Amino acid sequence: MWAAGSGGRVVVDWDRVCELRQEIGNEDFNEVLHLFLDEADEVIARLGAAGDAASLESDLHCLKGSALNLGLTDLARICQDGERHAAAGSIAVSVPEVARCYRLSRESLVQGLVRLDAA
Repeated sequence: MWAAGSGGRVVVDWDRVCELRQEIGNEDFNEVLHLFLDEADEVIARLGAAGDAASLESDLHCLKGSALNLGLTDLARICQDGERHAAAGSIAVSVPEVARCYRLSRESLVQGLVRLDAA
Protein backbone atom coordinates (compact mmCIF):
# COMPACT_ATOMS: atom_id res chain seq x y z
CA MET A 1 0.00 0.00 0.00
CA TRP A 2 2.56 2.58 1.08
CA ALA A 3 6.30 2.82 0.83
CA ALA A 4 8.41 5.48 2.46
CA GLY A 5 10.89 7.42 0.46
CA SER A 6 14.53 6.42 0.42
CA GLY A 7 15.97 5.56 3.80
CA GLY A 8 12.56 5.25 5.46
CA ARG A 9 11.98 8.99 5.15
CA VAL A 10 8.74 10.65 4.21
CA VAL A 11 8.09 13.65 2.04
CA VAL A 12 7.42 16.96 3.73
CA ASP A 13 6.45 19.84 1.46
CA TRP A 14 8.71 22.44 3.04
CA ASP A 15 7.43 25.14 0.70
CA ARG A 16 3.96 24.57 2.19
CA VAL A 17 5.32 24.59 5.75
CA CYS A 18 7.16 27.88 5.18
CA GLU A 19 4.16 29.37 3.38
CA LEU A 20 1.86 28.52 6.28
CA ARG A 21 4.32 29.91 8.83
CA GLN A 22 4.55 33.13 6.86
CA GLU A 23 0.76 33.39 6.43
CA ILE A 24 -0.15 32.96 10.09
CA GLY A 25 3.07 33.85 11.94
CA ASN A 26 5.34 31.72 14.07
CA GLU A 27 3.26 31.85 17.24
CA ASP A 28 0.02 30.78 15.52
CA PHE A 29 1.92 28.20 13.46
CA ASN A 30 3.26 26.63 16.64
CA GLU A 31 -0.27 26.50 18.04
CA VAL A 32 -1.58 24.90 14.83
CA LEU A 33 1.27 22.39 14.91
CA HIS A 34 0.61 21.40 18.52
CA LEU A 35 -3.12 21.08 17.88
CA PHE A 36 -2.43 18.91 14.83
CA LEU A 37 -0.03 16.65 16.71
CA ASP A 38 -2.41 16.22 19.64
CA GLU A 39 -5.39 15.54 17.38
CA ALA A 40 -3.41 13.25 15.08
CA ASP A 41 -2.17 11.23 18.05
CA GLU A 42 -5.80 10.73 19.10
CA VAL A 43 -6.90 9.78 15.58
CA ILE A 44 -4.06 7.27 15.20
CA ALA A 45 -5.01 5.70 18.54
CA ARG A 46 -8.66 5.46 17.42
CA LEU A 47 -7.90 3.93 14.02
CA GLY A 48 -7.10 0.53 15.47
CA ALA A 49 -10.45 0.43 17.25
CA ALA A 50 -12.53 1.60 14.28
CA GLY A 51 -15.24 -0.99 14.00
CA ASP A 52 -16.97 0.37 10.96
CA ALA A 53 -15.98 1.82 7.61
CA ALA A 54 -17.77 5.14 8.19
CA SER A 55 -15.76 5.91 11.34
CA LEU A 56 -12.54 4.86 9.64
CA GLU A 57 -13.33 7.00 6.61
CA SER A 58 -14.10 10.03 8.80
CA ASP A 59 -10.90 9.69 10.84
CA LEU A 60 -8.74 9.23 7.76
CA HIS A 61 -10.40 12.20 6.05
CA CYS A 62 -9.70 14.41 9.06
CA LEU A 63 -6.09 13.27 9.27
CA LYS A 64 -5.62 13.73 5.50
CA GLY A 65 -6.86 17.32 5.55
CA SER A 66 -4.65 18.31 8.46
CA ALA A 67 -1.66 16.57 6.91
CA LEU A 68 -2.14 18.44 3.63
CA ASN A 69 -2.37 21.73 5.49
CA LEU A 70 1.00 21.06 7.12
CA GLY A 71 2.72 19.74 4.00
CA LEU A 72 2.81 16.08 5.06
CA THR A 73 2.24 14.74 1.57
CA ASP A 74 3.04 11.06 2.17
CA LEU A 75 0.72 10.93 5.17
CA ALA A 76 -2.04 12.65 3.20
CA ARG A 77 -1.58 10.18 0.34
CA ILE A 78 -1.83 7.08 2.53
CA CYS A 79 -4.85 8.53 4.33
CA GLN A 80 -6.54 9.29 1.03
CA ASP A 81 -5.96 5.73 -0.14
CA GLY A 82 -7.42 4.35 3.09
CA GLU A 83 -10.29 6.81 2.96
CA ARG A 84 -11.22 5.56 -0.53
CA HIS A 85 -11.23 1.95 0.67
CA ALA A 86 -13.34 2.86 3.69
CA ALA A 87 -15.77 4.84 1.50
CA ALA A 88 -16.24 1.65 -0.52
CA GLY A 89 -17.19 -0.14 2.71
CA SER A 90 -13.86 -1.82 3.45
CA ILE A 91 -12.22 -1.66 6.86
CA ALA A 92 -9.20 -3.53 5.50
CA VAL A 93 -6.99 -0.45 5.78
CA SER A 94 -3.51 -1.14 7.10
CA VAL A 95 -3.63 0.84 10.32
CA PRO A 96 0.00 -0.07 11.18
CA GLU A 97 1.11 1.45 7.86
CA VAL A 98 -0.85 4.64 8.52
CA ALA A 99 0.58 4.83 12.05
CA ARG A 100 4.13 4.22 10.78
CA CYS A 101 3.78 6.91 8.14
CA TYR A 102 2.41 9.31 10.76
CA ARG A 103 5.32 8.63 13.12
CA LEU A 104 7.86 9.18 10.33
CA SER A 105 6.03 12.31 9.13
CA ARG A 106 5.84 13.71 12.65
CA GLU A 107 9.54 13.05 13.22
CA SER A 108 10.57 14.59 9.89
CA LEU A 109 8.43 17.67 10.46
CA VAL A 110 9.58 18.30 14.02
CA GLN A 111 13.27 17.71 13.23
CA GLY A 112 13.05 19.85 10.11
CA LEU A 113 11.47 22.69 12.04
CA VAL A 114 14.23 22.54 14.63
CA ARG A 115 16.80 22.84 11.81
CA LEU A 116 14.88 25.72 10.21
CA ASP A 117 14.66 27.59 13.50
CA ALA A 118 18.38 27.08 14.15
CA ALA A 119 19.33 28.52 10.74
